[in-house]
Amino acid sequence: MKKSRFTEEQIVFALKQAELGTSVPDVCRKLGISDATFYTWRKKYGGISPSELKHMRQLEEENLRLKRLVADLSLDKAMLQDVLQKRADAGTPARMVREFASPLRSQ
Repeated sequence: MKKSRFTEEQIVFALKQAELGTSVPDVCRKLGISDATFYTWRKKYGGISPSELKHMRQLEEENLRLKRLVADLSLDKAMLQDVLQKRADAGTPARMVREFASPLRSQ
């Protein structure tokens, strides 16, 4: 997807100008955009204040960070279970395998 030459704050400001009475063609002319672009922005960002936009961006970043953390932890868990299974197959006493594997299975 092509990156916009306008920041989200600039877009919200342009939408706010139109809400406050500046005509859509005037706003578009000042920014050098088409009416279609303006209405696309309004559909995507309409009704969002700059502070809400910033908060939404922070939540999206936190969500991405947490998803990566979950993926890393899931991989760690799978690797540990694989090691335990290999030890069980190699003749490690079954009691030890059960003791170490039971907390992992409950997660």
